[in-house]
Amino acid sequence: MRTVLLGPPGAGKGTQAARLAERWGIPAISTGDIFRANVQGSTELGRKAQEYMSAGALVPDEVTNAMVRDRLSQDDLGDGFLLDGYPRNPDQAVELESMLSDLGVELDVAIEITADADAVTARLLKRAEIEGREDDTEPVIRKRLEVYALQTAPVSAYYEGRGLLVQIDGLGEIDEVTERIVAAAESR
Repeated sequence: MRTVLLGPPGAGKGTQAARLAERWGIPAISTGDIFRANVQGSTELGRKAQEYMSAGALVPDEVTNAMVRDRLSQDDLGDGFLLDGYPRNPDQAVELESMLSDLGVELDVAIEITADADAVTARLLKRAEIEGREDDTEPVIRKRLEVYALQTAPVSAYYEGRGLLVQIDGLGEIDEVTERIVAAAESR
């Protein structure tokens, strides 16, 4: 199974990525993990990314794409992968398609976990309270959801146009959401 996992902050992507990766016996690849590994390993790409992050700037697509390309070329992905947090924009989605083509494989499915903005906000506020995240206030959460809608949601439209998108309601019990995702993905 080769899949990307999309959805707004707080929709449960991280939780579901771990569960799906275990269920399907494939690595879950988070761009955050890729960034941390490259920065900690002081790779050339990690040093470039660190320069941008230290300046408070977004890491440009070319650096992010190069990190993902490197990760997708590693040997543990023979049975597939689950990408969480990439692609974040339609240009990255096109680049991912090129990467996979170079590897002689195709994406099987793009799974978008959907969730009502008010429910996600409540979920993230509760998580912030539990984890002591003082910076996760309601205005900050709402802004993150706006940014997602403007920048990342067009990726859903890209995959819908390619006939790869399945949308799953992310609200409900964790096990129920997992089963909805598995049923939809495996029926493709």
